Amino acid sequence: MKRNQARNLAAVSLAVVALTAPVASRAIDLGGILAGGAIAVAVSQFGPQINDFVNKITGNKDNDADRVTKVVPIISAGQGAYLGAVQVAGPRRNIEDVKAVAQVEGRLNRFRIKALIPVDTMNPTKSPSAVRNVGVTALVDVRL
Repeated sequence: MKRNQARNLAAVSLAVVALTAPVASRAIDLGGILAGGAIAVAVSQFGPQINDFVNKITGNKDNDADRVTKVVPIISAGQGAYLGAVQVAGPRRNIEDVKAVAQVEGRLNRFRIKALIPVDTMNPTKSPSAVRNVGVTALVDVRL
């Protein structure tokens, strides 16, 4: 238990360093830095700062009640693993329902398809429901 707490603390500390770096072109691959639930912790703690930065570089503005943005973790629908984070955008009433984005993968001949679906739970085993009228606007990752 203490080993997991120490690992999570180290991962969150590393995320703080990565997220506060002044390099504007740097992205944050939380999946490569953090393991398991630490991604959710980092996104819940630093999500607003990440969201503000993404809005700044994309020109999005959250001052419109009809369209807001939010950063949430990506979960693998089949494995329950946290893979990283994304920014979602949509009407405020719908964005409030988004807790994560489920990544579902499939193949069609030579094509690999990754669907990113905003959902209402961070637990993929609890039958997540898609949140309508919300789209993914940015992928948050980092090259180490």
